[in-house]
Parts: sequence; C-alpha cells; structure tokens
Amino acid sequence: MSDSKKLTVNGREIEFTDERNLLEVIRQAGIDLPTFCYHSELSIYGACRLCLVEVTQNGRSMVMAACSTAPAPGMVIQTETKEIRDMRKISVELLLANHNVDCPTCVRSSSCALQNIARRLGVETVRYETLKPEQMAPLDLSSPSLQRDPNKCIKCGDCVRVCSEIQSVGALYFTNRGSNAKITTAFDKPLCESECVNCGQCAAVCPTGAIVAKQDSPKVWEALYDKSKTVVVQVAPAVRVALGEYFGAQPGEDVAGKLVTALKLMGFKHVYDTSFTADMTIFEEATEFLGRVGQGGVLPLFTSCCPAWVRFMELYYPDMLPNLSSCRSPQAMFGAVAKKVLPAQFGCKREDMIVVSIMPCTAKKYEAKRPEFETGGQPEVDIVITTDEVARMINSLGINLKDLEPSAFDMPMGFATGAGVIFGASGGVMEAALRYAAEKLENKPLENVDFTEVRGMSAHKAATLTLGGTEISVAVVHGLAQARALVEDIRAGRASYHFIEVMACPGGCVSGAGQPIGATNAIRKKRQQGLYTADKAHQIQKSQDNYLVARCYEQHLGGHPGSHEAHKLLHTHYQNRSQLFDAKLPMMRGTADKRLPVTVTICDDQDCNSLGIADKIAAHIQATNLADRVDLDVAVAPTKPKNILVSIGQHVVESSNVETAFEEAKKAIDAGVAAL
Repeated sequence: MSDSKKLTVNGREIEFTDERNLLEVIRQAGIDLPTFCYHSELSIYGACRLCLVEVTQNGRSMVMAACSTAPAPGMVIQTETKEIRDMRKISVELLLANHNVDCPTCVRSSSCALQNIARRLGVETVRYETLKPEQMAPLDLSSPSLQRDPNKCIKCGDCVRVCSEIQSVGALYFTNRGSNAKITTAFDKPLCESECVNCGQCAAVCPTGAIVAKQDSPKVWEALYDKSKTVVVQVAPAVRVALGEYFGAQPGEDVAGKLVTALKLMGFKHVYDTSFTADMTIFEEATEFLGRVGQGGVLPLFTSCCPAWVRFMELYYPDMLPNLSSCRSPQAMFGAVAKKVLPAQFGCKREDMIVVSIMPCTAKKYEAKRPEFETGGQPEVDIVITTDEVARMINSLGINLKDLEPSAFDMPMGFATGAGVIFGASGGVMEAALRYAAEKLENKPLENVDFTEVRGMSAHKAATLTLGGTEISVAVVHGLAQARALVEDIRAGRASYHFIEVMACPGGCVSGAGQPIGATNAIRKKRQQGLYTADKAHQIQKSQDNYLVARCYEQHLGGHPGSHEAHKLLHTHYQNRSQLFDAKLPMMRGTADKRLPVTVTICDDQDCNSLGIADKIAAHIQATNLADRVDLDVAVAPTKPKNILVSIGQHVVESSNVETAFEEAKKAIDAGVAAL
C-alpha cells in the first residue's frame, strides 16, 4: 500500500488511503460507530452527532463527528470515552422522547436503527418529557405505495438526500427551524399530491418507521379467508434472491421453490411466476423495438417495466413519452392475461378472481391502481405486497422457510426462461431483449446468449453491437438521477442510442424498496449474481423459446406478438403529468372502460389561444361520436406556456400556431381512440 498513511484508533495503528472520512477508516478497522444520518452512497450531512470521537492531533484534543472529519496522518482517535458515551445516550434519549414509541406494532420493529442503537448504548429509561398524543402529527396514508408517520422521524435527512441525490426528484424537504423543523413535501401536501414517483428509496434508507411501504397484507389474508374468491399469486423474479435473508439465507440464494411451498401452506392454491410474463414482455417489447428500427420509428426506445420510471417520464419529460415503450410491465401483463384466461379454467367469475402480486418494489402498488389497468372498474392486479410483507406473513404462521422442501410453480403461467428471471437485475431486461433481437436480426439460432456488456453495478452502461449487419447502440442506467442526465444528453444531442433500459432503484429490482432493508452494493451484486445463476440453471434461456407463452398467443392473443388483440391487452398509454398541470378541471368525461386522456394547458391570460383549442377539440369529439371514449381536461398553468400544449395519451402536441395544433390534436385523438 504505497499510498497508505497511518493513524491510531483505540491504541491500534491503522492504515488508510482515500477514505473520505474518519467514520469509514474506523469501520474498516472493525469498529461499528453508531450513526443515523450517514449513508455511504449519499452526501455527508453530520446531523445526528452519534459518531462522535475524540481526536488528538498536534497536542490538541477535540470531540468531533467522525463522518464529517477527514482522516490525517498521525491522528490519535478514541471512539469511546465516558464523555462521548454520555453524549450519545443523551442524544438517543432526546430522540426517544420525541418519538412515537409503538415498537411492538411498528413495521420496522426488527430493523429499527433507533431501537438497536438504544439497546447498544444501554438506554433503559428516558429522562425527558415524552411526546403526548395531542402533540402528534397526523399520519399520511394518501400514497398507494408508502405511509409516513412524522412522529417517528428523527430528522436524519436520509430520505431527503436519497430523493434528491439518487433520484433527482426532491419530493421531500426540510422546513422550519429549530424544534419546529420537519421533513415534508412542497406546501405540506399529502404525498400522493407531490412529485413522488413511488420508488420508495426513502423508505429503504429511513432508519426508523417514519416512512415504510404501504402495508397491504391484511387484504391478502381477507381474500384467502373468503371462500367465494379464487386467489392466485404471482412472484416477481427479484423476490427469490432476497426473501431468504429474512430466514438466515445468504443474499442471492434462490428460494423460489421454498417460497412456492410456503405460499401453498398459507392457502394459495395457484402460484405463478411473473417471469412468464417477463418473457411475454420481451415478445412484445423486442418486436416493438425491431419495428421502430426497421420502419424508422421514434428512437431511442425506452423500456417501460419500471413504474417509478414511467411516472418520472410523465412528470418531467412528457414530450418524450412517444419514446417510452407502450408495453405494460410484466406485473400488469400478468394481471391482464390472468383475468382473461384463468376464470374459465377454474370455473369462476372474473369478478371472483383475486390476483395478488409479490413484488420487490413499492411503485408496483401504485401501478396496480392506475386506471389504465382496470377493466369494468375492477383492477387486473388486486393486491400488491412486498418481499418484506410476505416474509412477515410467513413468520406469522410459524413457517421456517429454510426447512421447507421446494415446489414447482403452477402451469402454464409458472413456466419461464432464464431471460425472464434476469429482469430483476439492472441490465436484465436489455439482455433478454438482445437475446430476442439478435436471433431475429441474424435469422439463425443464437449460440451465445450472454451479453455481459450490459451487466453489473455501474450506474450507466453502454454498448454498440452489430446484429445481422445492423448496428445497435444500447444503454442501461439505474437511479433516476442517472436517467435524468441521460435524457438531457439525448435532448441536447450529446448522446444517441437505439434502445435504453431504465430502472429507478440502484442495481435494479434486486434493491427495490420492498426488499430487505440495508442493501449495499456488495449485497446487490450477490442478488444480481443469484439471478444470473438461476438463468443458467434454466433449460431455456431465450424468451422466444418459451413455448407456453407462444401457445398463449395462439389461443388468446391473436396468434403473434404485435397483433391487435395482443396490443389491446398487453400495451397501455401514458399521460402528461407535468407540473404545468397544477389545477386540472374536467371538461368532458367518457363512459367506456378504456378512455383516452386528453389535456389542454391553458393560462389566465385572456389572449390565451389554448382555451379556443379546447373548445375546438370538444366540438370535434362530439362531432365524431367519440365522447364516450375520451376524457378531456383543461389544466391551468402557473405561467403562460410558450406554445400551445395538448397532451393526448402518450402523445404531446406543441405548436405556436392554433390551426396546426388543432389539426395535429385531431389526428392524434382519432388514432389514440382507435388504438384503445
């Protein structure tokens, strides 16, 4: 270690190189200093002051926060003195005094940093006045994905920083000062009315139960106990390589078979693999991609499997919605196909079938509630629970997952290829699509199915491949801040790709917010490797070789990918949810099950041309008998838009000319309704 330097920690000489603070040096020395606000992947905040150490340098001794102090040669550090221990205990007691201490019923009871550190420090009593019921802030249960309890917030700032730095969303902020300081949304709105994209990474880093995934497992128990219902369950690929961690298994260990057995013991009679519809997603999405390449369609094509990314695009880049694949996610495809196919097989009514999803992701809860994924007012996926929730359900029955014998998923929607399984890793969707596209473009069986260029934990991966004489440039990013940077580069002409995969969570679904808390890059890599190992263990590794998916197309989906029936059932449309739409007012409401959303942005200016456009569009809808198939809104912009802006599903019309905007909007509405 030629670049190493030395300092002393608790009497031991320790070498260090490029560590950014004393905390990292001390932890590498085997001493786990307590902290709430420090996270190795986020900026240094230094708020909680639990990582205090005594530093002696140049004959002077000072108590300093290890997380915000750079290491220097010759430092002599004491991590534990009576003064420091007393300060830590006082800090924790003050936090507990202002904390809603409902530990036995808290979702984070077994993984709460505040509880664990209090126990470590020997805090057995709280000497300060505790929070009274009348002083407690109301819970925020507005989000379909997350629930917030401000009374458990210790103001560590982890949620604020991950939302801003990793996701570039900034839905959470610090407001007020001193004892009135709190973390909240803009204008203190409910979470559902904020810019939140439901990724849940705030919950993944929250050290207490202040932000957790919405708990929907009681709905599952209710469905299982209702004998009039037929309950089926799908399991996402990433769940299998993380669930075992709750039961003593190593990260990356595949427990899919054991989970199937556990679910059968819990009362599920039909257990399926979401990897089946991941294969189906490749049939549709790769076909869509090849069609755009061959026919000069809109490029680059972005994947659409991640609902947090989809919402991010709707909020921030509505002008690029045509670049977003219209394919549903594997979860949404499963719900649509299951509700269409299975009731007849099981001899039950469609409305008596309950589809449950087990997902690594909190955004999937939001996705299942999108009106685009309803038929006749009924959701196609009824209940979504996370990996954490199913682990709690298994524990509640006293089932020891490790001791179970594995069982197989039920057929036909339990049969999947290795390509479907790797969807859970960043780069997995891209690799599965390349396995399909390469074989189609080269018009011969693919010998080597591995596209390792798109694998790994790098936040931005890119590759250029020549397939069948066609040069294909692809990119893979994870974390929405990385996605934002890439989109901005594309818009500015600094980057050019044909096909791009985006996942909101670091490393992909393997570290979704519904997975076990505390994922590091090392853990993410193990989970990813577990999926690639499972890929190799599958007899079939290409989605196009899934003969049961092919049979499903023959029997129920128009015979082939991209058919009218397949497009109707497996594709969707998007909405412009940009911040221009601060005040939406309904102008016309359709009555059909599937309706095209149309929004015209207007402003308070009396000369605003957009209001006239809205009237023209309404008249066109009435004249062409489309009123039952369209929802027309006007949205008041906070400032006068530069151009006329009309959002038609995923298509955005923008023009400075009234007649041009109207003619383009008419064409888009007619085409959008025809595609429903």
